[in-house]
Amino acid sequence: MLNNQGRPTQPANNNEASSRRRETFTGNRGLQQEEGLIFEFGRAEVSGVDIDEPAQFKPRLGKFERKTPLGLPGLSEPEAVRHYVRLSQKNYSIDAGLYPLGSCTMKHNPRLNEKMARLPGFSDVHPLQPQSTVQGAIELIDELEKWLLELTGMSAVAMSPKAGAHGEACGMMAIKAAHEARGEGKSRHIVIVPDSAHGTNPATAALIGYTVRAVPARADGTVSAQAVREALGPDVAAIMLTNPNTCGLFEKEIVEIAKAVHEAGAYFYCDGANFNAIMGKVRPGDLGIDAMHINLHKTFSTPHGGGGPGAGPVVLSQALAPYAPLPVLGVDKTTLPGKSFTCLIEQEPELAGTARKPFGRMTAFHGQMGMYVRALSYMLSHGADGLKQASEDAVLNANYVRARLSDIMSLPFGDKPCMHEVLFDDKWLKDTGVTTLDFAKAMIDEGYHPMTMYFPLVVHGAMLIEPTESESLASLELFIMTLRDLAFGVLRGETERFTQAPRLAPRRRLDETAAARNPILRWTKPEAISVAAE
Repeated sequence: MLNNQGRPTQPANNNEASSRRRETFTGNRGLQQEEGLIFEFGRAEVSGVDIDEPAQFKPRLGKFERKTPLGLPGLSEPEAVRHYVRLSQKNYSIDAGLYPLGSCTMKHNPRLNEKMARLPGFSDVHPLQPQSTVQGAIELIDELEKWLLELTGMSAVAMSPKAGAHGEACGMMAIKAAHEARGEGKSRHIVIVPDSAHGTNPATAALIGYTVRAVPARADGTVSAQAVREALGPDVAAIMLTNPNTCGLFEKEIVEIAKAVHEAGAYFYCDGANFNAIMGKVRPGDLGIDAMHINLHKTFSTPHGGGGPGAGPVVLSQALAPYAPLPVLGVDKTTLPGKSFTCLIEQEPELAGTARKPFGRMTAFHGQMGMYVRALSYMLSHGADGLKQASEDAVLNANYVRARLSDIMSLPFGDKPCMHEVLFDDKWLKDTGVTTLDFAKAMIDEGYHPMTMYFPLVVHGAMLIEPTESESLASLELFIMTLRDLAFGVLRGETERFTQAPRLAPRRRLDETAAARNPILRWTKPEAISVAAE
């Protein structure tokens, strides 16, 4: 039972949970501290710091001026520090353990990258500084561009997109601009998207004004070139396809697909979320791809999660390079004789003999400087051979997980090699009374963040695991043996272990559907409870 604050009012109806809640007077369990809301122990009428009374001023907010007190509780400094430290201990992180989220590439973030991002001139750079004072930062962006172009075999790169979906929009807007330049802007209004695509793909296409035409995946989890040919026509502007795809498989007919798309006068957009599987091994440009975003915060180990920070540069083929958005990078040879300084410019007259026709701006500035520094630091510290090995190790780790679990957990497309992530389904859970969600919740009790669940949608009860290259053999073995123990628990009929999970987390399982439909967004002070004297 939960009260109107979303907190338990009584223990769950099982002896183990009841006894656990009576273990200590405080509710703490050793170093696991029971943390109340700051509204429950702070007081709104006091402050933990001395604040001078403000001088007289005339409000300028008009009718929008606050008419009631802010209501934030006053905390002393130790109370505030303890509050946030205790909250941080309730969060899972890549620094705490293996993060098996498929399609997210949650790899270790080397501390060297963090140190570089904090160097003066990078950490304190401001977008409105004169360009003469940020030449080093701009040169770093230029160097990062060169690495991205070398890794992808493309002709140009737009650095301003902030993340994957923003990059998708950039690439598709460049495609739209290219069709408009050919006088086909209105006639080409269809974008082909496989059923197995990331959800942002059809959403991006629709946002820009295209109609989405779905293409089903084959029984083996890949897209057929013939199916794409049948979906093509003079009304098709592009295809949006992920490679490796969201089932963790390499699209073996991708070159044929690209050829068919180009013969139909359309362009090939590739979702780059899974670039970590092919970095240093395959260049997307060599496959016939015209545009692809690259998640710096995934592939090159810059911290991400919770909505940011991120960066999603978009690489473009020679056909789309002229339409790259502003701002772009160029070289100013007039600043000092005999020297070249990389600088931000609004527009270059030509790009490899072709006039630029930028579709506009994605954002006011390049931004995301910290992400650029971390990504280039990762590239330089690994080198070309190290980047290639990172991809190879990521694929090796995923296949090791597949090989060690395939005898007990079911694989939707057969027991064959995968790329950087391995996909299981819920066939092995049939008639056990345990669902994918139950299994994932039980992983929390074992100290692991659940894998990606119910995605991709083409697989029922999907469980998508991506260990990345960061994990050692010992780390993988412990994770695998944990999942095997859970799986054997399912098959032994230990149903309550799963349907009641998580039992050991600070909070038990919530009714997530009700919480999403009727969220409690404001804390209200509960009514006082009278306690009678004995």
